[in-house]
Amino acid sequence: MRIGLMLDDAGKTIDDIVAAARSGLPALWLGQRFGWDPLTALAVAGREVPGIELGTAIVPTWPQHPITLATRALSTQSATGNRLSLGVGLSHPVMVEGQYGLTYDRPARHLREYLSALGPLLRGETVAHQGETLTARARLEVAGATPPALLVSALGDRTLRVAGELADGTITTWAGPRTLGEHIVPKIRKAAAGRAEPRVVVAVTDEPDVIRAWVAREYGIAGTLPAYRAVLDREGVREIAEVVVAGDEDAVERELRRQLDAGATEFAAALVGSPAEQDRTLELLRSLNS
Repeated sequence: MRIGLMLDDAGKTIDDIVAAARSGLPALWLGQRFGWDPLTALAVAGREVPGIELGTAIVPTWPQHPITLATRALSTQSATGNRLSLGVGLSHPVMVEGQYGLTYDRPARHLREYLSALGPLLRGETVAHQGETLTARARLEVAGATPPALLVSALGDRTLRVAGELADGTITTWAGPRTLGEHIVPKIRKAAAGRAEPRVVVAVTDEPDVIRAWVAREYGIAGTLPAYRAVLDREGVREIAEVVVAGDEDAVERELRRQLDAGATEFAAALVGSPAEQDRTLELLRSLNS
């Protein structure tokens, strides 16, 4: 079982990110919200903490051209000794349109065109892509950089097909074992994906209901976003909190193994709960890594 640490950037300093990288887990994942640029933060923290994998989960595609993102990713890759997994995704209409003023039009088409340029650019190939929505003509060469793994946050039928054809796997959010086993894993494998990497919120506690109540307050709004609502409906649950992994050590391990049995290959664990509960969680996750 391979388990990395997913760190929320809210209020975190670079020292916090470096400390998280020293947690004893084999990978550190950063998202992109309204704080640190994850690739910049990983480039800095990664040089301080050698030997662990570094990943983004996720960088949104719409606000930046694939040439720009490939340049940033390869720079981080070179700076950290080639330990990056680049996770990208579509984000959500309310963010793309409301925050950036862009049009969230035909997202699967956008994703296919974006990856058709991004993947070859990461591999150092010459790209001359002219699509319906995107033009990219370039060849990038960053000294010391090898192609990073390219992962896509894909949850729907069409985006899973695109991810399977053009990337190395998927990063999922709020997906439980039913959704993994019956929907995500079979469809991305059929499209010849390399692997499926679910992100899982994890807490070790003797009061799982308290943890779920906190998650419901902090993240419950995510359940209203169409992409996540579809995942929850497939799972047969009403709220985000119902797919959180929470309980004592035996309960957490049992649930993680259910997700492995459903086809997951790696976890990015976001820790919640009190400091004592988070320490307890880390101790368990270190013991489960193999």
